[in-house]
Amino acid sequence: MKVYFYQHPDVKLAYYKFGKGPKVMLCFHGYGMHGRQFSLLEEVYGNEYTFYGFDLFFHEQTELTVNTLTAVKKGLNKQLLAEIIEDFCLKNQILRFSMIAYSMGTHYASTLVERLAGRIDLSIAIAPSFLKPARILTLLGQNKLANKVLEKLILSHSGLQRLLKISRLLGFVDYKGYGILAKEIATPTLRYNFYACVTYLRFLSLDSKIFEERVNFEKIRTIFIFGNTDAAYPSTMNDKVLDALFLSEKLVVSGGHELVNNRLSEILRPYL
Repeated sequence: MKVYFYQHPDVKLAYYKFGKGPKVMLCFHGYGMHGRQFSLLEEVYGNEYTFYGFDLFFHEQTELTVNTLTAVKKGLNKQLLAEIIEDFCLKNQILRFSMIAYSMGTHYASTLVERLAGRIDLSIAIAPSFLKPARILTLLGQNKLANKVLEKLILSHSGLQRLLKISRLLGFVDYKGYGILAKEIATPTLRYNFYACVTYLRFLSLDSKIFEERVNFEKIRTIFIFGNTDAAYPSTMNDKVLDALFLSEKLVVSGGHELVNNRLSEILRPYL
């Protein structure tokens, strides 16, 4: 699949374009994945939607213009993310769009709901970690001492493994989450990308009041999809937010956390 690049002063954003429909769907993948993750939807929905799938920060071919520890520590604030996507839409003549996001990608999508709600028709959040992020990731990203320790540990595979084991024992991460994270820190590059994601994206945390107000005022359809065996992000988490949304639906499907698979097209059929 051909990769395209959008150059912003702060980032060279890699993305993929698939489908040829009149409606636009922006796609935000999960941690460790890439902008092609949702290409499996093209066969069924490609005549209705044109999909734009981004390589998110510190994934595959997307690169910060200044990729230094200082830039990573500065972080990505919500306003800058909104400006990047808004300018991307301007360059691609996109007036309105829908979004589909998975796990880590839901933090991006929820931020855009808060900042660009007037342009959004539909938002689909799969395994929506933004509703209640894993405690260990919040701690490592937002606590200065914990983040400094993480910075030191990225140079040491055994040190980061020990931190994960302690986090599991303390209940900050469950057994399955531990296994997923352990695979994502197996090499020096993966360890750096893990640190960079946790640190750079720490400001993309949900402001539930603004999120609810913007969704309801703009009458955005919101779909939340959970796996019935996903212990990390169960369907009961943060029901208060979902209950406050006027045009919201919660769907619980069989499966765990990895829900972007060949079943997804059929699951989405009532909504697209």
